[in-house]
Amino acid sequence: QVQLVESGGGLVQPGGSLRLSCAASGIIFNIYVMGWYRQAPGKQRELVAKITSGGFITCADSVKGRFTISRDNAKNMVYLQMNSLKPEDTAVYYCNADGLRVSRGNYWGQGTQVTVSS
Repeated sequence: QVQLVESGGGLVQPGGSLRLSCAASGIIFNIYVMGWYRQAPGKQRELVAKITSGGFITCADSVKGRFTISRDNAKNMVYLQMNSLKPEDTAVYYCNADGLRVSRGNYWGQGTQVTVSS
């Protein structure tokens, strides 16, 4: 059974930082592209950042220079370090594991709420 479990969300003031973590199980972690997506109320889910097993990163323009994605293939973990947070970063953040082939599947975590507010 595949599980992606996010943690680290919460309430933070503008300019603050949070670190999200995602623990993956039930997959061969190092063949999956791991990503973070977010969905704000009334908006579509959007890519924040994703990282291949080799460390190639794709990042949304809106978070470049502020957010950093990383992964630990030995621990089956992916992280999102978020700095200089803005109110517009408020959303539910979801961990994603993309096997790039239908046979490997594409999986989502349940999400963690990030609220940036003073």
